Amino acid sequence: MAKIRIGLAGCGFVSELHMHAYRRVYGVNVEVRAVAARGDHVVEFAHRHQIPAVYRSFRDLIADADLDVIDICTPPNLHTSMIVDAMQAGKHVICEKPFAGYFGRDGDKAPIGKHVPKASMYERVLEEMEKTRAAINKTGKLFMYAEDWIYAPAVAKTVEILKATKDKILFMKGEESHSGSHAAHAAQWAMTGGGSLIRMGCHPLSAVLYLKQVEAKARGETIGVASVTCDVGNVTACLRPDERSVLKANPVDVEDWGVLTATFSDGTKATVFSGDMILGGVRNLIETYTSSGSLFANITPNTHMMSYQTSEEKLANVYITEKVDRKTGWQNICLEEEWTRGYTQEIQDFMECVATGRQPLSDLTLAFETIKVNYAGYWAAEEGRRVTL
Repeated sequence: MAKIRIGLAGCGFVSELHMHAYRRVYGVNVEVRAVAARGDHVVEFAHRHQIPAVYRSFRDLIADADLDVIDICTPPNLHTSMIVDAMQAGKHVICEKPFAGYFGRDGDKAPIGKHVPKASMYERVLEEMEKTRAAINKTGKLFMYAEDWIYAPAVAKTVEILKATKDKILFMKGEESHSGSHAAHAAQWAMTGGGSLIRMGCHPLSAVLYLKQVEAKARGETIGVASVTCDVGNVTACLRPDERSVLKANPVDVEDWGVLTATFSDGTKATVFSGDMILGGVRNLIETYTSSGSLFANITPNTHMMSYQTSEEKLANVYITEKVDRKTGWQNICLEEEWTRGYTQEIQDFMECVATGRQPLSDLTLAFETIKVNYAGYWAAEEGRRVTL
């Protein structure tokens, strides 16, 4: 089998997770051959991961004739243009979430999250996604949506049980929350396309949409999202500067709290929560209540190991778990986070897809529907009403 050659766009936190997964691919010959980023950190990243080629521009990366796949791990406002450019250059594409978003247009009053109507954002995002989808389909190349929750072992087992029982899902509840993003762009709608609901909530939202399709296929039904209600807010706005020493949320024009409820065409429901005010580590949860059972998927359990330590200094280079602000005292440590959260299985699936030509579990349809429902939620929240899709 010919070697699959990867080019990474970006060298931040998500790129590290992807590199961990690439090293664990089996049955497919894979090499990360190039990485591109503007900052000087890219040189150290390439050296540490033994990546032979370093580029300072995305154009140079996609012009590399030796590359088969471009893995996009950049800020969200760059995603759609990079997807199209890379695929038109003849590359298969892996793209991190979110697939798309509204990041502003000429004439918008800044900051756009406070001034551009969410109904307009919804319409413009749908237009852009339709154009992007058409451009992707014309290339004949694979688009792979890097939604790791679809591959997380707890979700995969939920899928197995749903296929076996063919039960009706009556209600799902999903959550991703933590103490806030360290990335400066997370505070700005023009960079991220929204706040906690899209930056984190897109994970459980994709998971519940995916599980509903698993149920529909198992039962021979056709099910879609019929309507959306939503509420968002800035619950940390009341804090004094001295009360922000631990929480990282400091929004400019995005929400730090959001709840979205999707009503499906069969009358069933799913609620997704995300927040930037949850201390103690990441909460990644999917609860599924069916006609004859209940399933609780704790995607980042943080209970594999317990530790009690007294020196932060000695643990400076030891990873405990994501979004925990200290390493001393009693700590619950999540081992093999990349496997538990699905990154390893996600990259394995993508590499097999490139090798065989089949479609991935996490595909363009899921990417499109997640953003559509998410932005319908923003529209519903702003106008205080139910939005019908």
